[in-house]
Amino acid sequence: MDRPVASSLPDAVRGHWADRWAPVRFRPYLRLARIERPIGWWLLLLPCWWSAALAAIAAGQPWPNPVHCVLFLIGAVAMRGAGCTYNDIVDRDLDTRVERTRDRPLPSGQVSLKGALAFLALQGLVGLAVLLQFNAFAIATGFASLGVVALYPFMKRFFWMPQIVLGLAFAWGALMGWAAAFGSLSPAAVALYLGSIAWVVGYDTIYALQDIEDDEIAGIKSSARFFGERVRLGVAACYVPTVLFMAAAFILADAGPVAFAGLALFALHLAWQVARIDRTDGAGALRLFRSNRDAGLILFAAMALESFVRAL
Repeated sequence: MDRPVASSLPDAVRGHWADRWAPVRFRPYLRLARIERPIGWWLLLLPCWWSAALAAIAAGQPWPNPVHCVLFLIGAVAMRGAGCTYNDIVDRDLDTRVERTRDRPLPSGQVSLKGALAFLALQGLVGLAVLLQFNAFAIATGFASLGVVALYPFMKRFFWMPQIVLGLAFAWGALMGWAAAFGSLSPAAVALYLGSIAWVVGYDTIYALQDIEDDEIAGIKSSARFFGERVRLGVAACYVPTVLFMAAAFILADAGPVAFAGLALFALHLAWQVARIDRTDGAGALRLFRSNRDAGLILFAAMALESFVRAL
């Protein structure tokens, strides 16, 4: 008789297709890849799309390369899943000590270590197939991210700001769109990358508010614990350089008023998040964290519109 499969974790999207329609035996693997929590791949994807849009502005193209954007989408889903699988393999013992994570497929026994390793390899192959569609420089740039990705799960054991390492990994797409378009990097792409890193640190600090009590018991370090009562100020200190570095990227790419208007709306959204932070409200923190998809899409839409208007 098959072992009962636990339901999705509390921060999963309710009624997601992976819980309703996927074969029961595949559901633990889909949860291992966080398929029922699409916000993760959205946040990995958005810097890629921003970078592709910034490259289109700089090159005078009417829109970001649509083939690149589709490849980034596939790659973001695959590599976010691979990253989560790897993270769970490394953290399988720590996850048993945190209420929100102890029902994950590995610590709960729904997936074996051997099965998780095989699933990690499969997702990695999908990501590799996507990466090989780009030019040689972009391929090399993509491979360069693997060291940071491999390091991240270990940082929370001894580094008070593991979100910085997460930012280095999750913001990597800000380099990839430009590298795919030009076969090189430029100060504009680097500025976009730095802004994206600060954005990741800010929104993941908000996310970490959900686990702040359990993390303290388990000895897990996070920026939310580091900032403590000053978490609102800490997130603001991340979001300000986010906007400043992105403004620098726009200036270096010779972006126009439409892109800057989008950046202003993006900045207002980030300010709204800071104003709404309540370190005692885990559910509210999750909503604010998820809202970064909308903030990122606003910015991408403005950048894409800028490239279109400039090409007229």
